[in-house]
Amino acid sequence: MVAARRSFDGRTPLAAMARLRDLLADHQGEVRFSLEFGQDALRVSFVELRIDAELPLICQRSLQRFLFPVAMVQRLGLIRASSDTIDADEAALPPGYEALGVEDDGLLRPAEMVEDELILAVPLVPVRPGSEALERDWPPQPDEQASANPFAALAALKRSGEG
Repeated sequence: MVAARRSFDGRTPLAAMARLRDLLADHQGEVRFSLEFGQDALRVSFVELRIDAELPLICQRSLQRFLFPVAMVQRLGLIRASSDTIDADEAALPPGYEALGVEDDGLLRPAEMVEDELILAVPLVPVRPGSEALERDWPPQPDEQASANPFAALAALKRSGEG
C-alpha cells in the first residue's frame, strides 16, 4: 500500500466499536474515515488517518446528551512491531508522527485504528460547549448559620437559664 500510495475511504457505525461504546451516551451515528499510505521525503513509511465523527456524550454540567465533534488528522509512522529495535525506530520518527507497530504479516485493521483514535479524543470530563459554569456565591441562610455553630445551643440554654 505504501509503494502504491493507496488511499481508502470508509464509514463505520458507532455501534460496531465495542471499546468506544462504553464511553458514549448512546450508539447512534457513524464515523467517516480515510487512510492514505505513502512515504515522506525522509523515506519514512506512513499512513495518514483522517477521522470525522460526532460522538454522543453526556455533559457533566447539565447531564444532557450532546454531540461532541471530532475532526482529526493523524500521521502514523509504520514500524515493525516484532523488531528488536522498536524503541529506536519509534524515536527515529520525525516530529508530528505517532508510531504504529505493524506485525510481520503487514495487515492493518482500519476499524481498530479509528476506534483507538476516537477513544483518545473523548474528553475526561465531557462538557457541552456553551454550557454555563455554576460558580455562584450562595450566602448561607440565618438558620443554617445558627445550626452550623456548635455553641449556639449552649448560648440558647444560658439565655433561658438567666431569665
